[in-house]
Amino acid sequence: MTALQRDLAKLIRQDIQSMHAYAIQPSAGLIKLDAMENPHRLSPELQAQLGRRLGTLALNRYPAGQVDDLRAALAKYAGMPDGFDIMLGNGSDELISLVAMACDVPGASILAPLPGFVMYAMSAQLQGLKFTGVDLTPDFGLDEPAMLAAIAEQRPSIIYIAYPNNPTANLWDDAVIDRIIAAAPGLVVIDEAYQPFSSRSYIDRLARHSHVLLMRTMSKFGLAGVRIGYMMGPKALIAQFDKVRPPYNISVLNCEAALFALEHAGVFAAQAGELRKERSRIQAALAALPGVKAWPSDANMILARFPDAQRTFDGLKAHGVLVKNVSRMHPLLANCLRLTVGTEGENTQLLSALKASL
Repeated sequence: MTALQRDLAKLIRQDIQSMHAYAIQPSAGLIKLDAMENPHRLSPELQAQLGRRLGTLALNRYPAGQVDDLRAALAKYAGMPDGFDIMLGNGSDELISLVAMACDVPGASILAPLPGFVMYAMSAQLQGLKFTGVDLTPDFGLDEPAMLAAIAEQRPSIIYIAYPNNPTANLWDDAVIDRIIAAAPGLVVIDEAYQPFSSRSYIDRLARHSHVLLMRTMSKFGLAGVRIGYMMGPKALIAQFDKVRPPYNISVLNCEAALFALEHAGVFAAQAGELRKERSRIQAALAALPGVKAWPSDANMILARFPDAQRTFDGLKAHGVLVKNVSRMHPLLANCLRLTVGTEGENTQLLSALKASL
């Protein structure tokens, strides 16, 4: 390291220097089943329609009323309760960061079950907040006594409840969630990133509470490349978080693509239905493989434990299939791989590669 580099390094927080950037696996030439993306593209006809719409946009102007149109369309699509408001983010990741930023007062902290979405803990670290993780049970259920004890001891400002959870893909007991919400001294954020594939949603119970926010993303809807997240909550609460949102954080291109998708919501609903059907097929096939345990899923991914996760991961990759090795993320995930549900053809190749790898 040169003297200049040493001087510049003093400007960067030590905890940042010791962190690792979010890793994205190289996927060129592979069947990409590692990131919970919708594998279906728009039809050529819809691609042409969208292209024409995007081509007419005034790219020389900042986003304006179009963003409000998207907020209204998402609120209607989600069935947002009266008296609530909606805020947009550049993906859910930005919303998670903004919530931490707005709640950064002395003594503030964040609490979430583990294993869970890495951005909950990362947002706390980046904002200088304390993070408390509470381990799930061995079968990835919420450990209610441990959660309630941690809430009583830590008095967290924010509790994250993923519904369903990533990477375990399961929904937790609603009665336990209700008791956690009742015990929360601060905010509870219900993260429904995988709502298109889930058998339940919290949206019908959202109006019961003044301290609960519901977060969703259009990534799993089928627009991972568009980067639209949205968060709903009581108007007065959303107004406070909106103060820390960067101006013009949603581009006109992303906004128009999202509006177009919502106008064709039936197409994406059909895709989600196909993926749920394929999910069942994969789970049935996994159940027939010796030495493999797969957990129930309400998302577009399946968590499965193998005799040797790294060997299976390498074998799949050698057969042209890329999945996510989560076995080192948390002790409860030992020898686990996370498999994204792909197209019928991709899933057939996944299952063939699994048999060969095992």
